[in-house]
Amino acid sequence: MNSSPTADANGIIRYGAAGGTGQGGQHMPFSRAVQADGWLYVSGQVPMRDGEVVEGGIVTQSRVAIENVLAILREAGYGPEHVVRCGVWLDDPRDFAAFNKVFLEVFGAHPPARACVESRLVIDARVEVDCVAYKKP
Repeated sequence: MNSSPTADANGIIRYGAAGGTGQGGQHMPFSRAVQADGWLYVSGQVPMRDGEVVEGGIVTQSRVAIENVLAILREAGYGPEHVVRCGVWLDDPRDFAAFNKVFLEVFGAHPPARACVESRLVIDARVEVDCVAYKKP
């Protein structure tokens, strides 16, 4: 990952503020995560590696999307135990039960609050996950 970002005058830290690379090399104009007063807001992560959506079913894609969230949490010094809320978007509501199994593997010991909705996603992505985490400053 990039070198550690520093806080601005308001104490806000932006991870990946220069933006990332999306599907097809498209520039993504938002931070991977933003930290303020112990709160960390992680942008939605799809099952993407090196700018391309990974092939596979909902289980594979769920694992990659959640791994992407966990990598950003680690970069900011947080872990799954700090996650207080997740948002989940599924391309197909029939994937709900399979996604829940993967989610339980990661967050079972520390289940966060969660919302899950059906939504069209970027091409070939079956799932997107974001989160809010908190750690005492």
